[in-house]
Amino acid sequence: QVQLVESGGGLVQAGGSLRLSCVARGSILSIRTMGWYRQAPGKQRELVATISSGGGTNYGEFVEGRFTISRDNAKKTVYLQMNSLKPEDTAVYFCWRNGDVWGQGTQVTVSA
Repeated sequence: QVQLVESGGGLVQAGGSLRLSCVARGSILSIRTMGWYRQAPGKQRELVATISSGGGTNYGEFVEGRFTISRDNAKKTVYLQMNSLKPEDTAVYFCWRNGDVWGQGTQVTVSA
């Protein structure tokens, strides 16, 4: 069974940066697409970014070049570097792995 453990969330001022990390633990037999989703209070969960096993990336439209997703397959870790954060980026950020595996989420709060 695969478990995803996120870290790196926190409180930051608008314009600041955060780096989220997600480590995959357990019996991992294949490298799969991984990514990040987020959910703000009262809103649906939405795609932030995904990255394939080969490094191909996909971003939500709201990212507008501010975030970068990357991965280290040897460390079984995916990262999300978030720059130029806005108050509307405030949400719980969830790590995801193809196969419907989700992390517990990490809170990101951006103050105005």
